[in-house]
Amino acid sequence: MMKAIVCHELTGAAALRLDKVPEPRPGPGQVRLKIRACGVNFADSLITRGQYQKQPQPPFSPGFEVSGKVLELGIGVDGIKVGDRIIAITPYGGYAEQVVVNTNRCVPMPAAMSWEEGAAFPVVFGTSHIALWHRARLGAGETLVVHGASGGVGLTAVAIGKRLGAVVIATASSPEKLEVAREHGADYLINTSTEDVRTRIKELTGGRGADVVYDPVGGELFTASLRSIAFEGRILVIGFAGGTVPQIPANHLLVKNVDVIGVNWPAYAELHPQVMTESFHTLIHWYLDGAIQPHISAAYPLEQAVEALNQVIARKSTGKVIITIGSEE
Repeated sequence: MMKAIVCHELTGAAALRLDKVPEPRPGPGQVRLKIRACGVNFADSLITRGQYQKQPQPPFSPGFEVSGKVLELGIGVDGIKVGDRIIAITPYGGYAEQVVVNTNRCVPMPAAMSWEEGAAFPVVFGTSHIALWHRARLGAGETLVVHGASGGVGLTAVAIGKRLGAVVIATASSPEKLEVAREHGADYLINTSTEDVRTRIKELTGGRGADVVYDPVGGELFTASLRSIAFEGRILVIGFAGGTVPQIPANHLLVKNVDVIGVNWPAYAELHPQVMTESFHTLIHWYLDGAIQPHISAAYPLEQAVEALNQVIARKSTGKVIITIGSEE
């Protein structure tokens, strides 16, 4: 038996509880991992409320990204051996001591990377890199606006935007959050609590507007983005942490030749895995070069996983919140 945080009904984080469950066994093409750390994401709250794109039925454990050590190989597994350090993208199941995952969702973890960094890496860096590099084709010299710039995906978008040569405008709701974005490379800062976002973007771009907007928030910030985007600008729809899904007036897209681009990062693991593989190779190379670094603001033991998730839901954290699991044998 093993410990896991289990969702028994789709009523949100409050319904999660620590249980003893059977250890999983890998099927063909799968490996069983001893989980050492799991990243906490806003999407974990959606899956516990039955609102995720691919929704499992209870009982299940949340958790989309883990770092760990291979305990067992399924039939037909090649290129991975017992004892390997792995970063894995799981469809769910990361809030647990062990998980079974398909090998095409596993990436070798550099020896220089800590378990916590490994679990903090895939979702936020993967989402931002594929969004900016593959979907928006962000170019050197372009202006990038990053909303929610102190959050998990926001900070990585700032860092990756700078790596790709963009001028980065960061928005956040407090001076403290903006300072974190500045430390990660933001060129200009907009306080969404005290400043008019549309006006400030126009001022900072000499009236032209932003070339690319990275939006994990939605709501009024999406509206401000649409009204301050440049001709042939691109708005990346990452999520709706603000709670409101925007309705897009198509005439605005027509007048400025604007692209609104959805980014469903997990879909690449199944539908376009070569893009995800190429992205990960680039990101691991940048990490080893010291160009990017996960920002972990808090770590909780498995027993406090609900508290960790509530921290993310309340948007009180900067960067990543991590669940640490077990210890080195």
